[in-house]
Amino acid sequence: MNSEIVACRACPRLVEWRELVAREKKRAFQDWTYWGKPVPNFGDPDADRLIVGLAPAAHGANRTGRMFTGDRSGDWLYRALYKAGVASQPTSISSGDGLELRGVFITAVIHCAPPANKPLPSEFANCRHFLQDTIASKRWKSILCLGSIAWTHTLRVLGERNRPFGHAKVEMLTGGLKLVGSYHPSQQNTFTGKLTEEMLDAAVREFLL
Repeated sequence: MNSEIVACRACPRLVEWRELVAREKKRAFQDWTYWGKPVPNFGDPDADRLIVGLAPAAHGANRTGRMFTGDRSGDWLYRALYKAGVASQPTSISSGDGLELRGVFITAVIHCAPPANKPLPSEFANCRHFLQDTIASKRWKSILCLGSIAWTHTLRVLGERNRPFGHAKVEMLTGGLKLVGSYHPSQQNTFTGKLTEEMLDAAVREFLL
């Protein structure tokens, strides 16, 4: 599936944006060769727990080529996973830094960095089959949704009715699948204190129970 994700050019606006960012770069990363393509799924191929994010950051995963890698959101997520014992290290700097996950797999609703972090409805629709295929690929014990958009789209793919999103919200779905909600570890949430490390740690622990 990852090869199909990386080769996708279904959304002209996203293709243009991700490639423009990769060419122009950010001043702090001028020495990097940006990934500039759809970001594949990442994690343990034998995992039974899935994390769903929104989309790659323009100068994070769009630069490094790995989910939640190279930005502050990833700093928070991988630190929490490390503390929970399912990541081999607390940092995720590049795709070659040796990070491994145990029992956990990471995907996203959108696999390309969108302008202003706001995908269009047509882009959600174009990318939906990747989320469908990932969720259908095995019997997951639990899914952690980072943010309300991931929550809503995951429920939709699962064929479940929509349920109110909330931090550390837990829903038991058909077949015993546990769905856990967490505020996204975006700078907007972490800088304002809407999401603290303790809150994220608690959501990750619930996800892994």
